Amino acid sequence: MVTWLMHASPLSWIAFACAIVAAAIMVYYLIYRPPLDARVKALMMLGVGVLPIMTAMIGNVEGLAATEHQAFCGSCHTMDMHIEDANDPDSLSLAAIHSRTIKFGDKSCYVCHKDYGMFGYAMTKLGGMGHVYMYLSEFMWYDMEEALPKVHIVRPFKNDNCMQCHSTTGRIWNGVADHNGLLDDLRAGTTSCASAGCHGYAHPFSKPDEETPSNTEVHSALPAPAPEGT
Repeated sequence: MVTWLMHASPLSWIAFACAIVAAAIMVYYLIYRPPLDARVKALMMLGVGVLPIMTAMIGNVEGLAATEHQAFCGSCHTMDMHIEDANDPDSLSLAAIHSRTIKFGDKSCYVCHKDYGMFGYAMTKLGGMGHVYMYLSEFMWYDMEEALPKVHIVRPFKNDNCMQCHSTTGRIWNGVADHNGLLDDLRAGTTSCASAGCHGYAHPFSKPDEETPSNTEVHSALPAPAPEGT
């Protein structure tokens, strides 16, 4: 509890304060039983209605924000290896390379896997609830050896997610011969950026050895960092 209070956000403090005040109002009423005059009714409206609603709303906002961090994804033990690899400074997997950048960082799981578009946020959160259900109903009973062959992405990873950053229109990106040759396929999604034939899997340790290119092959497929857009 003390640790949480030390690291709590301002919104969390507001929610905590609202809950404490609401509880204090209810305790006051239950102990002293004051007559229901206008003042007491106003207090009760705060204690039973306004403050609990504020607490719930702020809690939802903070809770949804927390689900965007690696710590939340890693709270399921079946994701331990994924998180460890993403934070390994020596790993050349796509997950690790992107996690080392400011844009992705501690939110790399969410930034890569979220749905984009008008309803992207809502659909991502609904999909996350599906993951929670699968974990509680099945995967929480597996150890890593049992879980790893069963853990897989719900649907193929879309190149559209990659193209939120890598537009496929930049000079440097188009300077790579393989990019030019596969441009139509990449934009159509018929060839995956995150495949053994391109930049390698995001989490190669989770794939059979015969499907996973070596670190040398993956590294040779990765363009050098560039100051201009890709």
